[in-house]
Amino acid sequence: MRVSKAVFPVLALMAVAVAVAMAGCSSSESKDEQRLTAQRENYCTQLGAWQKARDAARTDASGDDGTDTVARDALLALEPLRDETVGQGRTLAEATAAAMNNADSDAEGRLVQYCDAAGFETLMR
Repeated sequence: MRVSKAVFPVLALMAVAVAVAMAGCSSSESKDEQRLTAQRENYCTQLGAWQKARDAARTDASGDDGTDTVARDALLALEPLRDETVGQGRTLAEATAAAMNNADSDAEGRLVQYCDAAGFETLMR
């Protein structure tokens, strides 16, 4: 009888410790997921701004269109996401570079699909 009286409190403490540890993990995972979602939203917002600036520059003959500045903002937003894949063996960084530097419409299409899958398709042109 003595053993069972001693075992119960130990088991109860272990159960509490496990519950606390699991709650900490899910909280951390939740914050990581929120941060990732915010990073994706920022990237898609900046990429959409670059698309608009690029399209406006095509029709504006004034010269200084600000497209380079907007492109830099998109590249800064890309940094934490650079290694995410977008299909055909390309990373987000590779597809972004191809779209911005080489006017690669296939790469740009993959970026639009990436933002669509992340839930931010309305931020794109």
